[in-house]
Order: sequence, then C-alpha cells, then structure tokens
Amino acid sequence: MSTIILGHRTSAPIIVAPTSSHQLAHPEGEVATARGAAACNVIMGVAFTSTCTMEEVASSCKAVRFIQTFAFKREITANMVQRAERNGFRAIILTVDTPRLGRKEAVIKNKMIAPPFKNFEGLISTEVVSDKGSNVEAYAAETLDPSFCWKDIAWLKSITKLPILIKGVLTGEDATKAIEAGVAGIIVSNHGARQLDYTPATISVLDEVVHAVQGKVPVLFDGGIRRGTDIFKALALGAKAVLIGRPVIYGLAAKGETGVKQVIEMLKNELEQTMALAGCCTVDDITRSHVFTETERFLCRM
Repeated sequence: MSTIILGHRTSAPIIVAPTSSHQLAHPEGEVATARGAAACNVIMGVAFTSTCTMEEVASSCKAVRFIQTFAFKREITANMVQRAERNGFRAIILTVDTPRLGRKEAVIKNKMIAPPFKNFEGLISTEVVSDKGSNVEAYAAETLDPSFCWKDIAWLKSITKLPILIKGVLTGEDATKAIEAGVAGIIVSNHGARQLDYTPATISVLDEVVHAVQGKVPVLFDGGIRRGTDIFKALALGAKAVLIGRPVIYGLAAKGETGVKQVIEMLKNELEQTMALAGCCTVDDITRSHVFTETERFLCRM
C-alpha cells in the first residue's frame, strides 16, 4: 500500500487532512493527531487555524508535515511561510475556495466561540469577542483577502521554496489554470461541503480533474472517505492519495492519539482487504477499469 507523495514515502495513500481547532475534540489537539499520524507513517496536514501552534506540532513528533493556509492577507501568509520553513514543514496546502467565509448556519445559531488560533498571535488580536454571537466571521473578515486570484500564487511561489498544493479545485478548467500557475499538486475538495450549498460531491468531479491534469502533477482527493473501499475508488479514478478529515477528528475525540491511530489503521486494513479481493498487489495496480461512474453504469444499461 506504500506510495510516494511529493517525494515522501508513506505507508499508505492517506494524508491527515488539515482541519481546524482539534482542541475542541481533545485537550492535546493537533499534537495528539500528529503523533497518531507519525505512528502510522502517514503525512500530517496542519491547519494554520489550529489550536496548537505549528511549532508545538513540529516539536511533538517526526511526522512528515504539510502546512495549510487560506487566501490570507499577504503579511499573514509571509509570516506563515517563514515559520513553516523554519520548523521543517515539507509543503504548503493553499485552500482557495474561501475568499470569504461560507454561511455556517449552525455556527451562527449556536453562537459558536472559536478557541484562540495561536498561530495568529502577534499578527491580529486573538481575544474572543462574543458580544455579537459567533466570533468565527470576525476572524475571517480580519484575515482573508477577498481579492486573492491566480496571480497571487506566483507571489506565494516567489517567497518560498516549498511545493504548493492547491486545495478546492472542482473543475477541469481550474485544474488547467492551476497547472499554468505552477502548482506542485491539486487537491479536489469542496471544503467538506461546508462553504457552498449544492456544491458537487468531489467523487463526481474527480474524473474530470484527472483527465484535465493528464498526469502533469499529482491529484489528491478530499471528501467523504469513510471506508477503505472509498480510498480504492478514489485511487481507481486517478487520485494519488486521499485526505481524511472527519474520521480522524472522531478518533481524536474518542481516544486521543490512540483513537487517531485506530482510525488510520482501520482504513489501511480495509484498503488492503479491498486490494487483495480485487487482485491488486500494489496501489499502482488499481486502475480506471476497477470502477464505473454513474454515467458509465447508465450507458451500460442502455
């Protein structure tokens, strides 16, 4: 099941997705998650909106780490890049589907107060402000750059030697533009369907993106992975690896670092079982012929 992602060999085509505020799930937060990822020899994605600093995560274990950032204002992004390079992060995941925050009605209704995002200390005020309900939108308004566009990727490349993965691509057209912009990889993602209502399921657009990329850069897949069979399907459709978000948080909430390890190992075991029963000795043996899309299934019935 081992594979190589941006030059880093991992035990399986699995990356822990960068998700925010792990301390809402467990007191040790992203540190426990990173240790679990390291124990399973998979890549750890760390969100800049984490509740542990990137320095704390970096010093906690020897996991291969990718840092995730949004389309932040340039002074914030530049600070993040410098710290990431200094602390041994190996790539940047640039989330581009959030020029502004989506309408998160549960957050508004529950007046959610996000814990302080420690990575912003010294850049903006991290004090919780709750007089108008949720403070999540206030964070977004102060940090995001709504004018962010393709040319800003050239700027980001100019200030770092780290490879850049662009996250939030859902069309072949954007995949082509991303390659032209010089990214090192593409992550097909709809932000967990939390940004825009009625956005397509990522599995339904993976084929289109892979076709547009034509093998020029690796395509990674994010969204809806719950079983090893889901990983198998994504790989068959052309993904190099998958990102795992919610299941890792569930494991973290249940048992901390041990829970994270159990979730990852469960997925690895299910993938191995699926590969064995499908006659695939390695992940490279998983091909497009192993899956049907809904369109193909419909055409077969005609």
